[in-house]
Amino acid sequence: MRILGIETSCDDTGIAIYDTKKGLLINEIYNQRKLNNTHGGIIPELASREHMTAMILLLNKIFKKQNISEFIDIIAYTAGPGLVGSLLVGATFACSLGLSLNIPVLPVNHMEAHLLSPMLEFKCIKFPFIALLVSGKHTQIIGAYRLGEYEILGNCLDDAVGEAFDKTAKLLGLKYPGGVELCKLACQGIKNYFYFPRPMIRHPNLNFSFSGLKTFAAQKINNCNQTMQEKANIARAFEDAVIDILLIKTKKALKQKNWKRLVIAGGVSANYNLRKRSEQMVKKNFNGKVFYSSLKLCTDNGAMIAYLGSLRHKEAKNPQLDILVKPKWSISDLSF
Repeated sequence: MRILGIETSCDDTGIAIYDTKKGLLINEIYNQRKLNNTHGGIIPELASREHMTAMILLLNKIFKKQNISEFIDIIAYTAGPGLVGSLLVGATFACSLGLSLNIPVLPVNHMEAHLLSPMLEFKCIKFPFIALLVSGKHTQIIGAYRLGEYEILGNCLDDAVGEAFDKTAKLLGLKYPGGVELCKLACQGIKNYFYFPRPMIRHPNLNFSFSGLKTFAAQKINNCNQTMQEKANIARAFEDAVIDILLIKTKKALKQKNWKRLVIAGGVSANYNLRKRSEQMVKKNFNGKVFYSSLKLCTDNGAMIAYLGSLRHKEAKNPQLDILVKPKWSISDLSF
């Protein structure tokens, strides 16, 4: 069985094909970094327009020499969560394509796709496990019991961790996407030169808050001498604080559930220090294992959508005119 995956939740356009026997066959991504950098961030209306153009380009690239109706069995698309305009582009495209080719269509949850994306490369991952979902819009600790059954153990009360990275990077004068640039700058920083607070680490719950940390960073930046070394020291202190917070809360979750498997997913999971320190923490405290995707699969992509479609293919419906999107679709309730 072959599944076409379509991803348009935010600003990256992704189209991929996953074969249940041969694995991932094609994974094409079009990003809008140049456009976003020009405007200093994502403009939802412009992102939607770019998706419309990119979708045709990527699809033509994939099926230039292949009859799509003979190549694809199911179309899976991101129905939420995400920007409503971007979601509608992908959903409309998927449903229209399914209707014209008489191929079943399946709306899937973007965050569930992220959560399960490491399984594309690590077939050994077994339920149950703790998942740390860290991206520009989400910071969540998830208890994953089985496919489709997830419990949100901890959530972010304000800025998501990826958003906090990007906003702090902007304050440091770094180009978009800021989170990546901040981490590069942090590598040049002196450890413990500054100390940043670790909000909510003593709270008994597993929730997060990063807005205060961002405000603290802004104060440090405004009062520093503005040299690149000073900025690097601030970036290092900020990154160290964020990783401490994430791992302290994740450690509590693993202890609560008495589980030994941790999956880290989402764009921020590409952070090298987060990966390294999470491995050390899980091995030392639980003699367990940490799983995360290769860098090309950490950010939004069609491969994870196609893979999730392969797991949920029985839920796919024959082509219909209903175009389903759910911008605030929670992973804890996957009913539509």
